[in-house]
Amino acid sequence: MKLLVTGGAGFIGSAFVRLLLNSADSPRVVNLDKLTYAGNLENLEAVAAKPNYRFVHGDICDAALVDAVLSEEKPDVMVHFAAESHVDRSIFSPSASFETNLRGTFTLLEAARAHQVPRLVHISTDEVYGSLEAPLEADETFPLNPSSPYSASKAGSDLLARSYFTTYKLPVVITRASNNYGPYQFPEKLLPLMISNALEGRPLPVYGDGQQVRDWLYVDDHCGAIRAVMEKGREGEIYNIGGSRSLPNLEVVRKILAATGGSEDLIRYVVDRPGHDRRYALSSAKLMRETGWAPQTTFEEGLAHTIDWYRGNREWVERVKSGEYRNYYARNYDNRDRELRKTGTATRPVPEN
Repeated sequence: MKLLVTGGAGFIGSAFVRLLLNSADSPRVVNLDKLTYAGNLENLEAVAAKPNYRFVHGDICDAALVDAVLSEEKPDVMVHFAAESHVDRSIFSPSASFETNLRGTFTLLEAARAHQVPRLVHISTDEVYGSLEAPLEADETFPLNPSSPYSASKAGSDLLARSYFTTYKLPVVITRASNNYGPYQFPEKLLPLMISNALEGRPLPVYGDGQQVRDWLYVDDHCGAIRAVMEKGREGEIYNIGGSRSLPNLEVVRKILAATGGSEDLIRYVVDRPGHDRRYALSSAKLMRETGWAPQTTFEEGLAHTIDWYRGNREWVERVKSGEYRNYYARNYDNRDRELRKTGTATRPVPEN
């Protein structure tokens, strides 16, 4: 089997690539990633030399590149992670979210249709459902009510993907997951930011009163669910993926401080962000019923493992915070690319590792 993974150098995408390449029945994996600020090839260093892995540096909005990769690789499955995924960034500068999340998804759908890709798994978010009053939980039929430019762009890309199934019979499956956490997460999201600050004795900024409720899903459990959907999900369907553990942000922060030995005096309440959704909640009953998947990692287990990873990988955190991690591509790929241009054997995509 051949897979094309978009955004495979990001937090969730790289976890999925590692899962595939470390499995007993490891498929061929082609990773197409633009390497924006959140794409980090260091996340894939342990699997980069595997013969069935190939990295392609490029933008999903580049129709010619996407066409070339599909022509060459002829993947059996496309798993589409690539997205601008940070809500705060989408509020400050919305254009990137709409360019990548909508135009990029459109480019991939058109290419998949032209090349008759047998399956496309589109990765989305619970944020498309918007804020829900307790005790409501969104199932896959719940109306979409996005609040931020990010979630609106993801809702739009979901609808676009669904339309390609309805109109063109493109075999699309959509997943919507709750808040992910785990090793290798860029330290701008809640857990890695709070963990790294707590380990350094720095203030932990909490929006508003900290009572925003999120469902927490360990990243490896999410990747297992995506694989289950890839193999067993029905075409044209949507599958929610939740961790079955909802907590207020402030309680999460206090758990991190307790686990790291930090004082609650480090908590700093800051002005809430505009349009901050109060509560996300979804039901994974359909996914569990149809595929047999269930989350394997409790929040306490996942948090302990995540804290241990950040504690043992301070250099990774420093490279990410300083931007030094972005030099990894230049060190490991630029020379190789220049040699190929000299010999004329290839220009792009970048060849197999």
